[in-house]
Order: sequence, then structure tokens, then C-alpha cells
Amino acid sequence: MRVFHHFELSRCRLFLTFVAMLAPITVACSGLTARAQDGPLPSWNDGTAKQAIVEFVTATTKEGSATFVPPGERIATFDQDGTLWVEHPMYSQVIYCLERVPAVVAAKPELKEVEPFKTVLSGDREAIARLPMADLEKILAATLTGMTVDQFNAEAAKWLATAKDPRWRRPYTELTYQPMQEVLGYLRANGYKTYIVTGGGQDFVRVYSEAAYGIPPEQVVGTAGGTTYGYDKDGKPTLTKDPKLLLNDNDAGKPEGIHLMIGRRPVAAFGNSTGDKQMLEYTEAGEGPRLAMLVLHDDAEREYAYGPAQQLPETKVGAFTQELYDDAMKNGWVVISMKKDWKSIFAD
Repeated sequence: MRVFHHFELSRCRLFLTFVAMLAPITVACSGLTARAQDGPLPSWNDGTAKQAIVEFVTATTKEGSATFVPPGERIATFDQDGTLWVEHPMYSQVIYCLERVPAVVAAKPELKEVEPFKTVLSGDREAIARLPMADLEKILAATLTGMTVDQFNAEAAKWLATAKDPRWRRPYTELTYQPMQEVLGYLRANGYKTYIVTGGGQDFVRVYSEAAYGIPPEQVVGTAGGTTYGYDKDGKPTLTKDPKLLLNDNDAGKPEGIHLMIGRRPVAAFGNSTGDKQMLEYTEAGEGPRLAMLVLHDDAEREYAYGPAQQLPETKVGAFTQELYDDAMKNGWVVISMKKDWKSIFAD
């Protein structure tokens, strides 16, 4: 069974489609520094979205109330790409895979004249964009599997320490959304356990989740591949990453992953795209108070604007369709407008 399922492959295909968009753009990161004296969620404008969060936390943590949620049941799940940090013009893990190719070839020089590695090394963006799916599988296999878990973690950490987003020229881990960071902190301060539930690679996100979000690796649920137990040349036990899919953590895979990895239904869930719909449905289906929220990217000046809901531009990366928007209105899910609800996007 291949770990390179359609979701991860679509991420690579989208990268190739948008590879020409990676030229630097000089745009300042605007935003106000959050101040503790401003109360909860200082980077949020007063409005329906902020009010919904504060009222939900108040209602679920007031002992003796009919809406009280016991501390052990206070579970909140967050999609990552597009919900907690920037996902345009392409998912960071896909960029990592392409940028890892030179290191892979350096370790295995025989690949230098072999496709698709030869094309990727050429830097010809148009040629890279034309690579067939079979070649993308070879790139994924070479960059995400075949090494021990420890080796992968070290390589991913090394890349994250030096790689910078082409628009803001800042490390990817600095491009987390300050308002969502405040939600994470506010929930944890009120006894909630926060989880990342992402379609991205579980091992990749676990490398930086604690430093970036305060979420430890055991609270990251993502697309997961198999591993094989063995020993290195010195007899030390190792786990080697295999090209075998265990969990496709997107769409219906998100509630399946929540059940498998967390074992409790969330009482709050946050997403930004059609891939998060089932997670929000699953959360709302539980008894008692529930909070379901979706981030709408409608701020082209400070971040990006894409939908295509509400006549926003079409996108193949993190699509928020009009159908999803209509479902949110029907189900009482709160849609967060980046433009209207957030005073700032990133921390200064």
C-alpha cells in the first residue's frame, strides 16, 4: 500500500502548478502586538467571532452551569494549513519535498542523471510543473521514506531552521496567525487540551508543533505512514519510515483519526477548507455545547484572498467553497473573516 495517496500527491501537483508564483514579493507583515491588559484575544476585533469564542469558553467552564464541560472532556481540534499558519502559495511540506531533492542526490549521486531528479535539479520550473504523477511518487519516496524517524526529524528540523517563505522572507514557523495563537492559549488557560488535526504529514508537523504552537507531538494527528522496527549497525533499535499509508487524515479521515488517536469527540473544532467539513460535523454531532469555526481568507493585502466562497478568487490550495459557506450558515458554524475579525495577522 502506498503512502503517496491522492491527497498528498495533489499537494505536490499543486506545488508544481504554482511553482512560478514563488518569486519574492515585498510585503510588510502588519499587525499589533498582543497586550495582556487587553483581555482575552487582544488581536481580535469585537464582533460575532470573538464573542462566540469567549461565550463558549465561559459557558463550558462555569461550574454548576447546565453547559459545564468537565476538564477531561475539554478537547479542541485545529486544522493547521490555512487555519494556524499560511498555506499559500503552497503547503510548506510540499516545498520541503522539492527542496530536499539536492540533498537526496548528494547522498546518492547515481540519481543525478535519473528522472525526475534531473529535472528538479535543473531548476526549470515549467519542466518541473509537467512532471507526471509517477515521477512525483519517486520524489515523495526519496524525501519522506527510507530513513529512520530520527533522521527524518533531524532533516526536517534543519530545513525549518533555514527555509523562508518567498513572500515575507521569514521562517515558515514565524508565519503562524497571532489571533489563532491567542485562541490556543485562551483555551489552554481554561483547561482545554488543544490538538492539531491536519492532512499534512504527522511526522513533519510534530517536528515543530511544540515550539510553534505549544502543542506537544503526542497531540498532533496527521496523515501517517508505516514504520518498520529494526536495528542500526551498532545494535540500537530504530524505526524506519516506509511507503505505506496508515491514515489519510483529511475529509472523513479527520474524525476517523480523532477517534483513533484521541479517543474523545471534540467540543470545539477549527478549520478553513472543505477538508475540515467532516471534522466540524463530527464535533457538532455531540451532546452539549459545541463550537465550530472556519477561517475565511479574505484579506489580500495582509495575507491572501481565496475562496471561492463569497465571490473570492478560485484556489486549488485550501478551497473554501460556497457550498461549505452555505453549510456553515445552515449549521450555525461561525465563519471568521480575516479582514474584519483580526486586528493583525502575524506577531510583529
